[in-house]
Amino acid sequence: MGTSLTPEFRERFTLLLFVAMGVTFALAALFDTLALRRQNRRALRPPVPPTRAPHRTETADHRPSVRC
Repeated sequence: MGTSLTPEFRERFTLLLFVAMGVTFALAALFDTLALRRQNRRALRPPVPPTRAPHRTETADHRPSVRC
């Protein structure tokens, strides 16, 4: 038992298809723009110099090496 597709259904389907495609492209462009902005912000920041480890003095507790 087959059903025929009416012209009204085809028009509505076509409209919804194009609306869904438009929303998809708009969201993709928005997220691409946000990702590029985020990358550019990270690239423009000056690199943070590495911090040096605190200097150990001889008076600090020394752990003996452990052999297995």
